[in-house]
Amino acid sequence: MRFGRHDRPLIAVTTSSRSGWRVFPLVAFNLWLAGGRGVRWGTGRSADIDGVDGLIIGGGDDISPDLYGMQLVASARLDPERDALERRLVEAAIARGKPVLGICRGAQMLNVALGGTLDQDAYGTYTASKRVWTILPRKAVTVTPGTRLAEIAGPRPMRVNALHSQAVARLGEHLEVAARDRGGMIQAVERRRDPFALGVQWHPEHLFYARRQRAIFAALVAAASAMRNARGQWKAVDRFLEQARLDRAGPGGDGQDGDGQGTPDRASRDRPRADKDNLKI
Repeated sequence: MRFGRHDRPLIAVTTSSRSGWRVFPLVAFNLWLAGGRGVRWGTGRSADIDGVDGLIIGGGDDISPDLYGMQLVASARLDPERDALERRLVEAAIARGKPVLGICRGAQMLNVALGGTLDQDAYGTYTASKRVWTILPRKAVTVTPGTRLAEIAGPRPMRVNALHSQAVARLGEHLEVAARDRGGMIQAVERRRDPFALGVQWHPEHLFYARRQRAIFAALVAAASAMRNARGQWKAVDRFLEQARLDRAGPGGDGQDGDGQGTPDRASRDRPRADKDNLKI
C-alpha cells in the first residue's frame, strides 16, 4: 500500500509521559512502513479523535481497577490521568467508526473501554503460562483458528515478546479471543465487525523485522484508509491481504512470508501446526 506523504492515513498513538519519547518513534516507524503516519498523543497534549484516521493505544503502566469496578489486589504503578484519556479516546473512536489497535496495555484498555475486566495477577491465575519479561520473541502464542488475526498474521503459532503482569479477563462488548498462550491466558482480542479493533498483548513494534508483526500495522493502516474514504474497514483489510498474497506469489515473489513460511490459503487457515519447528515470529 503506497501513499504520498500527505495522503498517508494519520494515526494517533498514545504513550506514557515517561517513556513515550523512545516508544513513539518505533511505533511511527512501523506505521510508515505500513503506509501510514503517526502523531503522538498523551496527557497534557492535544487529542482530538476527529482529526485522525485511526488510533493506537500504546503500552505502559497497569490500568487502575477503578475503571472496571474492582479493587487493587496487587502492587502496581498506575497512571489515572492516562487511563481517563485513553478510555475516552477508545470510546470516541468506536462511536465514530475509527479503527483501533491496542498494544499490550492498549489491548487491556480496549477491553476495559468496551465494558470488560482485567486479571490483575494474570500469572498467579494462569500458573501454566510462562512468565517472561523481554522485548525479544521468547513467548509462544497460539492464534485462534478462523479469527481475523489468523487472516492478518497467519494461523500458525508464533513467538512474541512480553512486558505485562495483567491480562484480559471478562471480554468487552463485541470482542472475541484471537490468541492465547500455552497456559490459556488471553494474548489477543478482536472485533469482528466494523470499526476495526484489534488488541495484542505483546509489542509488535519491537518485532518490525517479522512480516507477521508488520502485517498488524498494515491492517490498521488499510482500515484507516477505508474509514477516510467511507468504505468498509474489514473488507478493505481483506482486499489488502489478498493483494499482499498475490504480490508474494507473482513474478519475482517467492510465495513466502518474512519468516520463511508460505502464505496460507483460506483452506489452511483453520489448520494451525503447533510443532516446535513451526513456532515462528
